[in-house]
Amino acid sequence: MAETTAVRPPRWRVLPTRPGIRRAAGRLDAATPPERDRAVDALRALAILGVVLGHWLVTALVADADADAGALRAASPLGPMPWLAPVSWAFQTLAVFFMVGGHVATRSHASARARGVTYGGWLRARLARLFVPVAAMTGLWTVAAVCLLLGGASFTTVHTVVKLALSPLWFLLVFAALTAATPLVARLSPLWPLAVVLHVDLVRFGLGGPSWLGWVNLAAGWLVPFTLGAAWTRGELERRRAGRLLCGGGAVATAVLVAWAGYPASMVGVPGAAVSNLNPPTLAAVTFGLAQCGAALLLRDRLRRAMRGPVLWAAVALANLSAMTVFLWHQTALMATTATGLLAGRLPGLHTVPDGLGWVAARLLWLPVFAAVLAVCWAAFHGFENRGGRRPRTGPAGSRVVRVGRLPETSELREAGRA
Repeated sequence: MAETTAVRPPRWRVLPTRPGIRRAAGRLDAATPPERDRAVDALRALAILGVVLGHWLVTALVADADADAGALRAASPLGPMPWLAPVSWAFQTLAVFFMVGGHVATRSHASARARGVTYGGWLRARLARLFVPVAAMTGLWTVAAVCLLLGGASFTTVHTVVKLALSPLWFLLVFAALTAATPLVARLSPLWPLAVVLHVDLVRFGLGGPSWLGWVNLAAGWLVPFTLGAAWTRGELERRRAGRLLCGGGAVATAVLVAWAGYPASMVGVPGAAVSNLNPPTLAAVTFGLAQCGAALLLRDRLRRAMRGPVLWAAVALANLSAMTVFLWHQTALMATTATGLLAGRLPGLHTVPDGLGWVAARLLWLPVFAAVLAVCWAAFHGFENRGGRRPRTGPAGSRVVRVGRLPETSELREAGRA
């Protein structure tokens, strides 16, 4: 009788088993300091999800049928379909970024001072986490732009794609400036920068002042939610009444500005529009941000309860660990998909003019493709995100303490939690 040989199962698996996922989530949950406010990480994860989906839904690179092959121009479905403006309300979440960033920066700076860390040392550590990953992105797009021009691509096409690819950098520059000013604005009331925004818009739109004056709001407008984060650190926003006041008051003010003061309903820029609420920020964008921040504050308790689940917390923590990579490369994923798709011709929802519900339906089908390309970018460039910070510490019994929450606008949340 022939001897049978048992077949051994392969040692690799494409995905971990469900028990394996739960065990890994449990380890991550156990490694998280008990004093950490997990609602902060959850709000940050929701904010970055909003930014990514918002860009993927309202940014279009159109290849016109009568243009040269490979020529692309920027467009937006919000122009021909203004009734889609509520999409921008759901996904323009930058105010939440800045509020969380201000909260974390002020806590981190206070913690650093208590430990005897100088301002210079604290600031260098924070800015390194912001700008070290940028080197890979700017280097790649510099090479790509040169190759496109040498390959015969039109200057308009190269300018369009490079501008979109590097658009996340403006956010980092503004946030870096506000971070550097943290000791000065830690006790500043949000009413002061709000008053600056109000007067700038009054001069620009009411008195016919110069348009360049609006760029004052690039700092003042985002300083409003940043100082809200500082007020959160001071304990001034703990009562739900503060969240209700911000949410309700901001929503009413925004509705009045849009309905009677002529501000655009879209909270993001629309190509060809006379006024953009975002570039630079207008009073309507700031009041809308106040409403968003109020809603975020009202969600804190629910998010804290939800984050007690190890699996959900692990997903949020991992999203935070990859946040800088996702933030920097999500536009590149969109453009890489668009450029590659041109090899197959003008594809619906990818290269066609965004002028109807058919385009919207087709674009929704492309979202998983964008996500897959972004995953490739993550695999290639995520290592640069970790080079901006220190090595992880080891906890009891040599276990690795997981650092979470490394976003463009975050500081060392672990150290902040000990403050």
